[in-house]
Amino acid sequence: MTDQRVTLHDPDDRRLPRIAPACSLVLFGITGDLARKKLVPAIYDLANRGLLNPAFSLVGFARRDWSAQDFDDFVRSSVEKYARTGFNERTWKQLSAGLRFVSGTFDDPGAYKALAATVEELDHSRGTGGNHAFYLSIPPSWFPVVCERLAETGLNRRQGGAWRRIIIEKPFGSDLESARELSEVVGRVFDEENVFRIDHYLGKETVQNVLAMRFANTMFEPLWNANYVDHVQITMSESIGIGTRAGYYDGIGAARDVIQNHLLQLLALTAMEEPLDLSPASLRAEKEKVLKALRLPDDLDATTARGQYEGGWQGGERVRAFHDEDGIPADSHTETFAAITVHVDTRRWAGVPFHLRTGKRLGKRVTEIAVVFKRAAHVPFENTELGETGQNVLVVRVQPDEGMTLKVGAKVPGTEMQVRDVTMDFSYGHAFTEDSPEAYERLILDALTGSAPLFPHQREVELSWAILDPVLRHWERSSPPEPYRPGSWGPESAHRMLAAEGRTWRIP
Repeated sequence: MTDQRVTLHDPDDRRLPRIAPACSLVLFGITGDLARKKLVPAIYDLANRGLLNPAFSLVGFARRDWSAQDFDDFVRSSVEKYARTGFNERTWKQLSAGLRFVSGTFDDPGAYKALAATVEELDHSRGTGGNHAFYLSIPPSWFPVVCERLAETGLNRRQGGAWRRIIIEKPFGSDLESARELSEVVGRVFDEENVFRIDHYLGKETVQNVLAMRFANTMFEPLWNANYVDHVQITMSESIGIGTRAGYYDGIGAARDVIQNHLLQLLALTAMEEPLDLSPASLRAEKEKVLKALRLPDDLDATTARGQYEGGWQGGERVRAFHDEDGIPADSHTETFAAITVHVDTRRWAGVPFHLRTGKRLGKRVTEIAVVFKRAAHVPFENTELGETGQNVLVVRVQPDEGMTLKVGAKVPGTEMQVRDVTMDFSYGHAFTEDSPEAYERLILDALTGSAPLFPHQREVELSWAILDPVLRHWERSSPPEPYRPGSWGPESAHRMLAAEGRTWRIP
């Protein structure tokens, strides 16, 4: 009798989870907020879910003069405070056995020699087999130095069938020119196939659900075009200010921080054609087609908006204006709100505007894609029967209440014919018993397994900058950002953008 059992190495059995191979992750900037609150907890959660090889090792690289026990305590406190899954002593014992710490500055050659020795020790004591990934959770200005030092020490060079990879956090440059310069620097040290650019929004379950919703169902695709869609709104709003991020945020602003990466990637997933499969190459090819087809309107004054939040009351609390935040110059022209209109010049989307907006100190924390359909003819109905009906809208909620909502017209109970808008709602929290993993869990696992469908390619980065650069240059020549009240939905110029087309922004 033949053995019908399936091993963990069967690539065709999708019931089996992908498990990272024996490897280490070297985390530069491990003492920063991102590493402490997101990356380290995500690594623990992966281990707790059984998705990391028992040999997995985590190497922290930072300036702190820490002992091994100091680093162990730091990682444990981060896990206990921020991990999504409950603390498990057995998981912790396995993970902590592979913890190592290297003390040094990002430009210290001696620290990289110590790192090389640490990596070699892990290969022998933990069996990591020469597989090592380097995560740069540091300011982009340090990328060239770190890459140069890795190359000098030979840490970028793989041997035999082993791999060496680099993981980079956004922003990927500050404009098209700097993005190309950054790519050239990284490309001299790592092959493009071993460069993983992190856009954590692409790791969210609901972002991936855009693909499932569109291509696994027959009801949406026939309507997903200019014949039926009036316009699309993509929003990422935050109710908080910049907090302690002044050093990063000033000079960067909302457009560079969010539109260039998060929102244009969401646009590409919304507007793309069906890929041949879900492989990285197929997904990238379709996203690139969309980004190449993007066009800005001629009148950027009328189709873009930017603003800065004022001081005032929000949610019963007195909040500071952007100019009064710690570390922000009084004459800063950095925008905290940005909105742009773009068109996708393809047959599917000809004439359909895509409105993108993002901002801080807005009315609510939400990220969503809203596909607004054209109005129905309503031939059999009188105006009095339609009441307050509007347009059908399909909303994909990326955060915080992950799910989808469809707004449709329905008859009000009673003897008279009256139609009113109602919503049909799907919530991840109610539909599935399993909690959605954090985006960084998915992305770190993808990087360690060498799967890259959710990582932007350099061509996507450059195409995104090519559409945003003209807007940024236009704003530099224009008047300063327009003030807006905290808790509002941005400056008046943003509302005029859509009012000129006879449309309005959604209030989530």
